[in-house]
Formats: sequence, structure tokens, C-alpha cells
Amino acid sequence: MPFAALRGFEELIREREIVPETKSELTEEDAAALSEAVKKVKKGDIVRIKYYCGNGYLTDEGIVAGVNIYMRNITVVKKKISFDDIKELNILQRG
Repeated sequence: MPFAALRGFEELIREREIVPETKSELTEEDAAALSEAVKKVKKGDIVRIKYYCGNGYLTDEGIVAGVNIYMRNITVVKKKISFDDIKELNILQRG
């Protein structure tokens, strides 16, 4: 293994190479479609969800562990996602 004079330097450089993606606003049509999808999703459904997470958008698939209308979030597997961060939500299979 070669000598690493600056341990962690390569990781720091890779982090700097990531260009953050800004969060985009939903159109009225997209917001209405998302609202309908959130109303239909239930615990146990398998979903594909695209959401904003800090530097950009992530897409995950998994089983819905819960939907909290009052706290305005959905839990997919163990990940809590705010309704405000969701860009797309598709129900793949009913639970």
C-alpha cells in the first residue's frame, strides 16, 4: 500500500467535486398530483419516492412504515421524509 502523506485528502477532494443541486419548486399541477398520492398511500404499501436531501434529490424504494398527516412526513423503511421535500411519490404495490 502506498504511503498516504495526507490522509483523508482524497475524500475531501471528492466531496468538493460534488455540485449541490438546488431544491426546485413544484408546479401547481405537480403539487396537486403529489397531494393525491400522499392521500392514497397507506402503511405497508411499496413506494418509489424522490425527495430532496441536502445536496440534491435521492430516489428510494421501500415499504411505507407510516404516514403522519399532522407532522407532515412519511416514513419509508426507517427514513422519515418531510412532505415539503418530496418531489415524486409512486405506489408500486399495495400492502
